[in-house]
Amino acid sequence: MRAATIVDRRVEVREHPDPQPSHGQIRVRVRAAGLNAADLMQVEGHYPAPPGWPPDIPGMELAGEVDAVGPAATRFAVGDRIMAVVGGGGQAELAVVHEREAMPVPDQVPWEEAGGLPEVFTTAHDALFTQAALSPGEHLLVNGAAGGVGTAAVQLGVTAGARVTASVRSVERRLEVAALGGDIQVIDPGDAGAHGPYNVVLELVGAPNLPTDLAALATGGRISVIGTGGGSRAEVNLGLLMRARGRIHGSTLRARPLEAKAAAARAMEAHVLPLFAAGRLRVPVCAAVPLDDAAAAYERFAAGSKFGKVVLVAG
Repeated sequence: MRAATIVDRRVEVREHPDPQPSHGQIRVRVRAAGLNAADLMQVEGHYPAPPGWPPDIPGMELAGEVDAVGPAATRFAVGDRIMAVVGGGGQAELAVVHEREAMPVPDQVPWEEAGGLPEVFTTAHDALFTQAALSPGEHLLVNGAAGGVGTAAVQLGVTAGARVTASVRSVERRLEVAALGGDIQVIDPGDAGAHGPYNVVLELVGAPNLPTDLAALATGGRISVIGTGGGSRAEVNLGLLMRARGRIHGSTLRARPLEAKAAAARAMEAHVLPLFAAGRLRVPVCAAVPLDDAAAAYERFAAGSKFGKVVLVAG
């Protein structure tokens, strides 16, 4: 099989042996695989794949058709459309995944969107609802709302009945975020403090925003940190946190054990995939790039100022 391959901190497309599904696993003929910040970090040598996953083939999410079924795997049959969050290896023609981590692709979702769906929507749903317990009527701030997780979080907040404020640095991107649907307030990041208080802050930028997040936190508010592209070290005013009786927590998805990933996938099946089937959610795709041009896709991703997902298309 061909796969995007990390070679000396750059990406090349190389041949690899076809992976074989083991106990409880399925093999997927990948149709599309999204790029994420963690992939870029892995290429740069800062975020190695968890044990058991290909160390040199990036890709945390994929969508495709079941190509082969391993021993004791019974959830899916050959030919089924599935998607999954994986620990690595997604940016290839073939990949293996445990059947419990996989989710069915709704018929209404095309391959390009399906390839960019699992990681960002699972991350956003887990952070907003499992961790931060966002409720209808609460005020949600999404910092860094134009990227993949950001656009997912904005849409999930709207469908949950929250009041959504989205901070976006690019003026052009603000118009695109506002068009995601619902009554979304889109602001410059520098104005975030003036539009609070917020019950939940989804922090996708990191340390530079934390002082404002704390100052604008409502009583009982929650700050969920799931991105640190802008920096990972910040000075925390504990007085503000105590006054708000607030909470700060962080999360990553990639290295979770099978049971935790399976639980997140079942939550997606119960609460998110029906919204895709009903046409209430979508995956904005800013670029769909053939697998053979993987290096160009990484350049596009690294350039920033994008709306939605960069997706590699295979087959």
